[in-house]
Amino acid sequence: MTIAIYFGLFLAIFYFFLILPRKKQEKKHKIMVEELKKGDRVVTIGGIRGEIGRVKEDTIMLKVADNMEIEMVKKAVAYKVEE
Repeated sequence: MTIAIYFGLFLAIFYFFLILPRKKQEKKHKIMVEELKKGDRVVTIGGIRGEIGRVKEDTIMLKVADNMEIEMVKKAVAYKVEE
């Protein structure tokens, strides 16, 4: 019986310290990706910095230099750069 209590306690700790924070982080990232708009400065998960030129349904056109745009999946954006 005590083993079951310890196992349940272990699962509760595992959930509150690992699973719950990750879910919150994923939800926050999803909201940020949905709110992307033209002119936002972003950094991708690969470390590429640029400005959003166009926003499509699942992709964005990322302007990385003059006359150079890269089409990327929205989920590849790590975070927005705040000035």
